[in-house]
Amino acid sequence: MLYIGIDLGTSSVKLLLMDEKGAILKTVSREYPLFFPQAGWSEQNPEDWLKESVAGIRELTAGVDKSQIAGIGCCGQMHGLVILDENDKVIRPAILWNDGRTSEETDYLNTVIGKSKLSEYTANIAFAGFTAPKVLWVKKHEPENFSKIVKVMLPKDYINYMFTGTFCTDVSDASGMLLFDVKNKCWSKEMLDICGLKEEQLPKIYESADTVGTLKESVAEELGLSASVKVCAGAGDNAGAAVGTGTVGNEICNISLGTSGTIFITSKDFRVDPNNALHAFAHADGNFHLMGCMLSAASCNKWWQDNVICSTDYNGEEAKIPAELLGKNRVFFLPYLMGERSPINDTEARGTFIGLSADTDRAAMKLAILEGVAFAMRDSFEVAKSLGLNIEISRICGGGAKSALWRRIFANVLNIDICTVETEEGPGYGGAILAAVACGEWKTVQQASTELLKIKETVSPEPELAALYEERYKQFRQIYPTIKGLFPVLNKI
Repeated sequence: MLYIGIDLGTSSVKLLLMDEKGAILKTVSREYPLFFPQAGWSEQNPEDWLKESVAGIRELTAGVDKSQIAGIGCCGQMHGLVILDENDKVIRPAILWNDGRTSEETDYLNTVIGKSKLSEYTANIAFAGFTAPKVLWVKKHEPENFSKIVKVMLPKDYINYMFTGTFCTDVSDASGMLLFDVKNKCWSKEMLDICGLKEEQLPKIYESADTVGTLKESVAEELGLSASVKVCAGAGDNAGAAVGTGTVGNEICNISLGTSGTIFITSKDFRVDPNNALHAFAHADGNFHLMGCMLSAASCNKWWQDNVICSTDYNGEEAKIPAELLGKNRVFFLPYLMGERSPINDTEARGTFIGLSADTDRAAMKLAILEGVAFAMRDSFEVAKSLGLNIEISRICGGGAKSALWRRIFANVLNIDICTVETEEGPGYGGAILAAVACGEWKTVQQASTELLKIKETVSPEPELAALYEERYKQFRQIYPTIKGLFPVLNKI
């Protein structure tokens, strides 16, 4: 049998076709627009996701025996607010995970409601990217739109709803809404009251590999597939990527270098960082995980290449960086282009170069960007270590992970082994695996993921270079606290 995995990303939807042995037979990618109505805002039209997902599936399955397609699993960008009216029409563009407009609502939740209460209700505190602050923003700034809300959902749940007619979400994606009681895997009545929502406005909760329904007749006809094709609940993109890299079970680590960057650590037991610097979420394997998320990771590299030096030659720019500069770069970069989440939780923070001198060249600045992302990721890594987690190895995935230089930097900045897996399709592969489990190919997500995922390459830290980066990291940690107070002032100019 064949399974379709969907990765509903920020810039594009990526789809893949997997057979019952885990082999990827074909991949397709289709882009859609991203809108920035104001500085710090980020929106998309859900109809664009649906249009390109449908077109992508048709392209993916062209020339394939469609009777063999048994299931579809969708993993997608987390936290985005999608609201529908009584006619199932999208009320306003989706407010995305990297949107920073909700600083006032986030402050209200963290200070007036209080971080301790939020952690008690949801196991997390408020971050500007989370869904609940977005709900409060719409309630305050667009009351007419708020009054029309019949359904609140997440991006990939919109696809599942349009495909099956089932109003659903999964535990991993729901965990990032700040409306979900992660420990007990149910909606938080307290948070619904705070946000002015009723439980019937929120989707039914499923485990990630649960079947939520089959394709609607009209959708099946449009896709050219059987109406008996099963659709599973799917997962948030980070949990999906974890499944797709074999990051399941207990105390397994994965680093994702996509538009955003995450460090994802699995746990069989529910646990919470007492300072809530890391997110405590349910995992797609039925257990839990801790996650640190930075808003700009590989997107920092893309910004430098596309917007600043106007070059698409990523490898060529890396080749200009002299090996002897690693660990000795006097230039630092704070990768806060869209503000930041873990662990500083500061919507006002911005990207910053520091240490420039008359002999600074673009190679040093390019290296500073790669190092800055790794340093910022280590901030969350240090929080995990403070909880007693002993992490000696991590998988790595995402577009940024294709860079051998960046993998080497990460290995030495974190001082751990960094591994790539043979199949590097991340959330899309995770979605296909979840669909296969839903259809009975494997009994559990962990069994499927463990059997299918194999380590391809390991980059180990180099003692001398790791020692140099240890000193550079100590310097990096001093920069943000020193200039933090400037950001709110500069952002008003």
